[in-house]
Amino acid sequence: MAWVYLAVAGILEIVWAVAMKQSFGFTRPLPTLVMAIGMAGSFGFLALAMRTLPLGTAYPVWTGIGAVGAFIVGFVLFGEHVNALRVAAAVMIVAGIVTMKMA
Repeated sequence: MAWVYLAVAGILEIVWAVAMKQSFGFTRPLPTLVMAIGMAGSFGFLALAMRTLPLGTAYPVWTGIGAVGAFIVGFVLFGEHVNALRVAAAVMIVAGIVTMKMA
């Protein structure tokens, strides 16, 4: 169950990052509220996952899910620049997450 909690925490990490972008510096109330709720949920699910998983596994996987997810959302929804080096970096993060899960 800890890995499910960690996956949910990672997805909420993406949600709050996107909502932060959409808040335009906290000037839009709804995205700001979504961001705050996403942050709280992300931290809460991370804390649940850390009841079982070691810090050295849970935290890197959580940040990795958030980083790669935000990267994907950035180019899919916002048309951000993608090049081979950025894709390679994202692939390495995913490889690290998979390695953490297997370890």
